[in-house]
Amino acid sequence: MDRLEAMSLFVAVVEAGSLSAAARRFGIPLATVSRKVSDLERHLNTRLLNRSPRRLTPTNAGEAYLAACRRILDDVDEAERTAAGEYSAPTGELAITAPVVFGRLHVLPVVTGFLAAYPDVNIRLTLVDRITQLVEDHFDLALRIGQLPDSSLVALGVGAIRRVVCASPAYLAEHGTPMSLDDLNAHGCVTFEGLASAAQWIFASGKREVTVPVRSRLQVNTAEAAIDAAIAGVGPTKVLSYQVDAAVRSGMLRILLREFEPEPWPVSLVHAGHGLLPVKLRAFLDFAAPRLKERLARLG
Repeated sequence: MDRLEAMSLFVAVVEAGSLSAAARRFGIPLATVSRKVSDLERHLNTRLLNRSPRRLTPTNAGEAYLAACRRILDDVDEAERTAAGEYSAPTGELAITAPVVFGRLHVLPVVTGFLAAYPDVNIRLTLVDRITQLVEDHFDLALRIGQLPDSSLVALGVGAIRRVVCASPAYLAEHGTPMSLDDLNAHGCVTFEGLASAAQWIFASGKREVTVPVRSRLQVNTAEAAIDAAIAGVGPTKVLSYQVDAAVRSGMLRILLREFEPEPWPVSLVHAGHGLLPVKLRAFLDFAAPRLKERLARLG
């Protein structure tokens, strides 16, 4: 029995929640995965998985063995990268994740510049609007927007993002410009459910946050739709500063109520940071951090 292969399959089964999903990940028959996991259980003389029709979960013994497998496989992976030269020259693949719109507008240009400067490094860039797990989802680096929870991950701050209210000049000319939070009561707003509720927006008054009721004339589920509706004159909307930067610079939208904006959200590059960093990751951090800081600074 190839124990490293069996460990890898066992970890994949637990992470995917099924034998069939693990088989698809490795591109091997389902029967092979099932046999190798069963062989591993016989070798250890213990049951590693609770089997149910819907999902496989590790037993208590399986949980302990899973943690040990991950440590062993990480050590083997690091040893192979060292032998292959990843710690002496930037080479290999980097897996990076970022939010969809920010990633397209700001991370992708940095990535393309890095690829031109480092021809021996390949990058897998995954843009998704959900929090990914770096280790479990096999990412080397993530760009995160917002306060970070306490964890063992290492974060490098590269700037901040504002939460802004904006409306089109034509709408403001017809309906008036809100100068205070109370003035919002007179306006029908475009609400974006990904950032705030359809019933209330959060602002700052001095050092405290205040919640202001808003009247939603149009509720959408993407920032792009909210911005387009605001440009069309439906009403004010509340989005993130990078999402609306192009429309503001072109004059299609104006930012309102600046003095009441809540604290900006930090933007960070996050990685596991265990042991010596591969040169490819260190090189990308050194390349990307100042360029992202410059881009975010231009957003104001």
